Formats: sequence, structure tokens, C-alpha cells
Amino acid sequence: MSYSDNVLGALKARYSYQPEFLQAAEEILKTLQPALDKNPAYEKYHILERMTEPERTVSFRVEWVDDKGQIQVNHGYRVQFNSAIGPYKGGIRFHPTVNEGILKFLGLEQILKNSLTGTPIGGAKGGADFDPKGKSEIEVMRFCQAFMTQLYRYIGATVDVPAGDIGVGGREIGFMYGAYKRLTTKYEGILTGKGLTFGGSLARTEATGYGVVYFTDAMLKEKGDSLKGKKCAVSGAGNVAIYCCEKLYQMGATPVTVSDSRGTIYDPNGIKVDVLKQVKEVERASLTRYAELVSTAQYTPVEKYPSGLHQVWTYKVDAAFPCATQNELNEEDAKTLLANGCNTVAEGANMPSTLGAINQFLKAGINYGPAKAANAGGVATSQLEMEQNAGMTSWTFETVDGKLHDIMTNLYNNAAATAREFGVAGNLVLGANIAGFRKVADAMIAQGVI
Repeated sequence: MSYSDNVLGALKARYSYQPEFLQAAEEILKTLQPALDKNPAYEKYHILERMTEPERTVSFRVEWVDDKGQIQVNHGYRVQFNSAIGPYKGGIRFHPTVNEGILKFLGLEQILKNSLTGTPIGGAKGGADFDPKGKSEIEVMRFCQAFMTQLYRYIGATVDVPAGDIGVGGREIGFMYGAYKRLTTKYEGILTGKGLTFGGSLARTEATGYGVVYFTDAMLKEKGDSLKGKKCAVSGAGNVAIYCCEKLYQMGATPVTVSDSRGTIYDPNGIKVDVLKQVKEVERASLTRYAELVSTAQYTPVEKYPSGLHQVWTYKVDAAFPCATQNELNEEDAKTLLANGCNTVAEGANMPSTLGAINQFLKAGINYGPAKAANAGGVATSQLEMEQNAGMTSWTFETVDGKLHDIMTNLYNNAAATAREFGVAGNLVLGANIAGFRKVADAMIAQGVI
């Protein structure tokens, strides 16, 4: 057996109860063997065994009081996976599904994603099994303060700088930052995604959605193509999806779908971004509200979806942008997209495609941008926020957006060049994984066994 197969086998035996982590590990490890064969030092120094185990995992209980005066208890985590090239960096997720295995999958992906940005940041992830939906603003504030009461001991501006993720937006970041400042009396950049009045960066809100489109633009340009005139399916209706739609319009494309946990909107005339922002950012309502406001919108609830398929991927489009959550696009969805003529897929969410779906895209030879490359715009701009905080300065929107565009273009070029180096031109899964891995692995070897 190969070195990567041996390590994957050991992980499967040890962590059989963490399917998402094993899925991420398999997707990564199965593409690294050519790099391992080329440089035996990686096996000699047991880099895979070391990289697939977090440097530190912290778990804690979060106690808070709801509006009825009842004590509630949730579980919180911070998985500090790898700091070889910089301080730990990765989001905080508040969602009922959060557990250690999901955070380990996200953290492992984050190591390579952060490496690919070319900026000096390591990989981490955190969160809690708390659901902000249905909670009052005061309840969310109490929870965030209680969460930070536990987390603050393990983070710092040059140690670990968390950001937002699912369930954690500007409101939650603000509450946590206020709690950190009160606990430590320090005013420093220990969270990114902050409000503009206290150290946040312009273009951070738009960054992940804009970034996935910039990556796609670079991917198509190399083949003499562009997004202009293309119809696009976008999943999700949160921050990433909204600003993916906005940037697609700016690039001459038309997004025709969005979705949330309850259903899918299809509008052949194009999604109205201003209405979507009103519904999701202001009213915090479901997409049924969007359908009420836009007469041309066709709404399909989840219970009406065909068995085995997700409605958002059933329409005839040129490009698809999964921007919701992990494993939202399965093998049957991939086959449907391909049959309907889709020739470009770029992932705005973390690991949104199953292994079966990825294999379908690679087999078909379409333009496929995997998550750890295509959705790196958010963390890249988070690092730019860290730079601004460290310099006690603030850049213009145009400056940050320009830097984001350059990072995503360079990231694509690096992944594409690495794929060509290993004789699989166009395979950005292998190209991105190896490019991100080598930088971290070489740093680990240089720093010794510690």
C-alpha cells in the first residue's frame, strides 16, 4: 500500500465516527501521492500523520440564560489544526449539527486553503451546537458572551484569529469582540469580520462570493472563455450566495437560482439581488418571502424535490456555484447538471460536493474549481483585515477588492501550474491540494519535530 493509503486506513480505523472528517481526508490524501513519491522526505518525517491530527482541540460547555430565565447548555469547540505558516485562522460556526468531526473536516480543509492564498495564516475551525434561528437578539448576545468567556483563553492576534461562518455574521462577531475586550482589556484584531466602526475591513462581507467568481473568471479566461452571457445556478441564500450573485451580474452572467433549508427559488429572468438582500439580511426571512415579492419567481419547497436530487441543480444552466453547505451536491445532482449542459462548477461553500460528484466532474473534464481553492476569498480578505488591524489603518473598498482579485487569480494560476507539473492539466483538485500541501509540509520539516 502507498503511504497515503496507509495513513487514510489508520484514520478510518481511529475516527470511524467522524464521516465528514474522513471524507475530507480521503479527498485530500488520494491526490497527494504524486507529491509524496517526488519527495520522500514527506514520508520520512511522517508529515501526513502529523498534518491530519490537530495540534490542539479545545472543547468546553457554554452556559447561558434564555429569555424565559431558563439555563441552557451547549457544547463549544476550537480545533487548532496547524500553525506551521502562521497563526491559526478559521471561522466559528453556530449550528445544531456542529460537532468535533465536522470542525475537523473544516479545519483540515482550512490548512490547505489558507496556504493557497499565499498569506501567512495557519488552519483552524471552531463553533458550537447553538442555533441562532428563532432566538432573540438578547439571547444571541448572551450566548456569544458566554462562548467567548470560554474561548478567549486560547486566541490572540498572533495566536489564533477566528472569523465568522454559518450562523455567525457581523452581529455575532460584534458581540464576541465586545466580550473579548471586556475580559482582557485589550483592543486588538482577534476576530475578523468586525464592523467597520471597530476595525473591520471594507469588502469583507462580499469577499467569499466575489472571490469564487474571480476564481471562475481566471479559470475560464485561460481557455479563452468568460462568464458573459452565462446562466448560473447558485445555491444558498446567505452571505456567500448573495454576493456571488451580485458579482456574477457585474461579470455579465445571470444567476437564476438561490436556495435555503426550506426550498429553492428559480427565476428565468434572474435573481433580484436587492430583494434577496432585503429578505435575508434585513428581514431574516425564508425564501417564501422572496417569492411573495417577485412575481416571476418560482418557489419549490424541499418536500417537493425529486428523490435523490436537489432542486437547485435540476435547471438548464451553463455554470453552477454551490454556496450553501457541505455535501449539498451529490453524484445524481452532478449527472443532472452535466446532462443539462453545465460545463463549469465552482464551489463557494466548504466541501459542497460529495466524492461521487467530484468524480463525475473530473471524468467529464469540465471546468471544476474545488472549494479549498475557489472559496478562499473570504479567509484571504480576513487576512487583509488582520494586516489593517496590525497597522492601525483602513484601506478603501477598491484597494481590498483589488488585492482579493489578485489573490484569487494567483491562487488559480498556482493550482493550474501544479496540475500541469504533475501531468494532469486541468485537474484543480490535485493541483490545489498539492500546492497547498507542499508549502505547509516544507515549513513543518524546516521547524523540526516539536
